Amino acid sequence: MKVTEHIKNANGKTLFSFEIVTPVKGKNIQDLYNNIDPLMEFNPPFIDVTTSREEYVYVEKNGLLDRKTVRKRPGTLGISVSLKHKYNIDPVPHILCGGFTKEETEYMLVDCHYLEIDNVVALRGDAMKHQKYFEPTKGGHTYACELVQQITDLNSGKFLHEENLTEFKTDFCIGVAGYPEKHMEAPSLQTDLKRLKAKVEAGADYVVTQMFFDNQKYFDFVKMAKDAGIDIPIIPGIKPLAVNRHLQLLPHVFSIDLPEDLINAVDACKDNKAVRQVGIEWAIQQSKELKEAGVPVLHYYSMGKSDNVQAIAEALF
Repeated sequence: MKVTEHIKNANGKTLFSFEIVTPVKGKNIQDLYNNIDPLMEFNPPFIDVTTSREEYVYVEKNGLLDRKTVRKRPGTLGISVSLKHKYNIDPVPHILCGGFTKEETEYMLVDCHYLEIDNVVALRGDAMKHQKYFEPTKGGHTYACELVQQITDLNSGKFLHEENLTEFKTDFCIGVAGYPEKHMEAPSLQTDLKRLKAKVEAGADYVVTQMFFDNQKYFDFVKMAKDAGIDIPIIPGIKPLAVNRHLQLLPHVFSIDLPEDLINAVDACKDNKAVRQVGIEWAIQQSKELKEAGVPVLHYYSMGKSDNVQAIAEALF
């Protein structure tokens, strides 16, 4: 079932969902299941599955360092299918511009369709670690709106390098990212909203926001989006703060602000166990306010661990 259908069928009730990170190559998938199992009692209608782009590693060969391209977290499609069959739940694999050609993207989408996966999230993806800014993959897309358009075309039976439409059509529900505090590369929030609207016009069906810690920024973002003519569901993405290092890491990596009250609460903690509890309590209050405001879904970035998300869900669902 499509994410938008889950939202419609909920009749105004706020749903619970979360995102998982694929395991590092060589790790046991059972660890992933062990973190998902406790969250199933809260009836998530769908689970997002991240896709990680390639990385460079250097391998010694004949006394020299040879650069190799590797994917340290493969398995997005396999894990998506395993979730569908193990939990009878709708997986939402992430499809990236970065690291994939248009042809590879088409193959992935066809496979998803054959495997009866109804939803995907279309993302540009991050720059590689050695890049200061995102650089498109040769033969791939530069912007997420181009990726959305490719998926929309496939939904219409239009394949790459084919002049005519085919009878084979996919029917993906397309999610895209939104940034309440603007994307780090956007010159302004208004410019970023124009880019979001371009993704909607290309065929996006719903938006999931980047993490934020001040609900007012989400509320303002939703209003600005609606004023700009964006009338699809906007799902808030919530990240429970977990370690003291997040005070520096999250603003640096995601270009977001943290509220002073949260910063002061974390600074007063003696250890990361206490920080984790502060993060849980902050996310509970955030979630309660968002739920009272009638958001369609509360979507949590679990990052491979579920105990904090479980504690938050127990207070809400």
